[in-house]
Amino acid sequence: MRTPRNDQLSQTDRAGKRGDHVPERRCVVTGEVAPAERLVRLALGPDGTIAPDVLGKAPGRGAWIGVDRATLEAAQAKGKLKGGLARALHEGAITIPDDLGERIEAQLRRATLDRLGLESRSGTLISGNEKIEQAARKGQIRLLLHASDAGEDGRKKLAQAWRVGEEDEGSGREGVILPVDRQSLSMALGRENAVHLGVTDARAADRVLAHLSRWQFFTGWSRDAANRGPGMDSRTAGEGAAPDGTVQSDAF
Repeated sequence: MRTPRNDQLSQTDRAGKRGDHVPERRCVVTGEVAPAERLVRLALGPDGTIAPDVLGKAPGRGAWIGVDRATLEAAQAKGKLKGGLARALHEGAITIPDDLGERIEAQLRRATLDRLGLESRSGTLISGNEKIEQAARKGQIRLLLHASDAGEDGRKKLAQAWRVGEEDEGSGREGVILPVDRQSLSMALGRENAVHLGVTDARAADRVLAHLSRWQFFTGWSRDAANRGPGMDSRTAGEGAAPDGTVQSDAF
């Protein structure tokens, strides 16, 4: 009997088993610590303005958050965010844009769609109901994704094929409903009518989920039945898989 391939580890888990260092950061809002890949970095510009840096590549000093948009904006309104940033960055003269939450959400969306586009071009992401169903029944799908306006019948049919291929019937897992419709997804991928997507490589699935889970968590998106997420086993993760809401500061 074929061994089910649904016990893949996340990037963080793999690094831990290899003994590699997993960077952690502390949230300036909650004070909690988590792996940096689950958090959102805020960069301090030369003029003292705070800007989102979801890819973590901007130069200079930065601080980290791991809260959703509603919590962030509440902390900003009360002055708690500015106080936390000032302490983490050792800088009192900072400016926080009023639309910081909106900017973060836009960057998270762009980063996720860009990631899907990269996986598509590298051949680790497939689309088309028939193609995905065939691959799923062979146990070749590592992550199943659906546009927000995908039909229920189509989602259920592909999810059933996925469970069969993974020898995991009865689990109820259905894949992840993305926070974008088919039109936006098709434009991002450069494909016509991209409604359902299948990721065929475990590491590629981790890369997609690293971006997607942060985006889902920050926006509070819950219309998903994610079977797994960063640091989660595909058998046990439940609906609304997302980061754990923690964060940290840095000084680069």
